[in-house]
Amino acid sequence: WLVNRALKTALYPKDDPALRYAKPETVDKLTLTDVTDYYHTVFRPNVTTIVVVGNIAPKEARSIVEKYFGNWNSEGPTPETEYQPISDNKPATVLVPNKSRIQDEVVLAETVSLTRSHPDYYPLQVGLHILTGAFYATRLYQDLREKSGLVYSVEASLNAGKTRSTFDVEYGCNSENVSKARLIIDRDLMDMQTKDVTPEELSQAKNLLVHHVLLSNTSTSGIAMGLLNLSQKDLPLDEPVRAANKYQKITAAQVKSAFSKWIRPAGFVQVTSGPEPQ
Repeated sequence: WLVNRALKTALYPKDDPALRYAKPETVDKLTLTDVTDYYHTVFRPNVTTIVVVGNIAPKEARSIVEKYFGNWNSEGPTPETEYQPISDNKPATVLVPNKSRIQDEVVLAETVSLTRSHPDYYPLQVGLHILTGAFYATRLYQDLREKSGLVYSVEASLNAGKTRSTFDVEYGCNSENVSKARLIIDRDLMDMQTKDVTPEELSQAKNLLVHHVLLSNTSTSGIAMGLLNLSQKDLPLDEPVRAANKYQKITAAQVKSAFSKWIRPAGFVQVTSGPEPQ
């Protein structure tokens, strides 16, 4: 919790809604009226998506939903439930001591003005799968673990939202290796910005992403959560199929261009948690 709190505080502007959290003194002040007023304002049918997955006909599903939700009406203006876009964060270094750990856990994160609906989301995903998408067969694992033995694990990800996004790299290592690993990560990210990835890397990343699309539809819970996520981000419900087709057409030049435009190796907030953070 302390790591997450430190990360958000460094990433987001002062008084940003993302920095709010429940405290004893604020929870104690809540009244029943506060709770019911909030419920009637925010929980409303015109911002609700209901997903039904299973062996049921659409007509039957509609009948059951209307039985329980048919009289549910919206009251007053639609509330603003999305975070507002924010500017790029400033770089920072934060230490969160944790004597219970035997190694350091490091999070490198930065805000990205790209949103989930932007076309560059797809070449960025291809590039991320070249960096860490296939464990030992990817760049950061090769450079940080196989070749140098600096880290135990490493993962890069893009958390793309409807109005704001973050890019992060997480890794675990001994305290004396934190800075060494960071230098290699910065180098590999700059290489993604200035050099074309190889045809082999490009092909492997595309195959991984397409296979992930297929696997995400192999369970009812996966289908349901996928549809909910697409609805919340105002994406078409057949977005996974569209994405698979887009991934197959991504070029090395597009990957390089997207990383050069959106990723800032010098802009990371670094939060280190461990016995002797460095």
